Amino acid sequence: MSAGSGDDVTVTICPDGPLLVRGPAQLRTVDGRTVEHDRTVLALCRCGRSRLKPLCDGSHRLSKFRDPATAEQLDHVLTNATPLPAEGSSAA
Repeated sequence: MSAGSGDDVTVTICPDGPLLVRGPAQLRTVDGRTVEHDRTVLALCRCGRSRLKPLCDGSHRLSKFRDPATAEQLDHVLTNATPLPAEGSSAA
């Protein structure tokens, strides 16, 4: 997909709120089944309190979830995070 093709999927991290997924994103269960939907925007929970997980139900407001999701914070995490070992691999 090329930039601006209209088929792009973007994820916007809302400060103190959900992840907004825009575009033709597929939702899949852990076993690979596709969950059908007709939405062009999905709000995914980041606070962990939604009763509709993985979708956001606005619980972050009541729980006073705070995460500013600044570019500096994201850059730090992406630069310094250590990936978890792959499932089934043994630690040395």
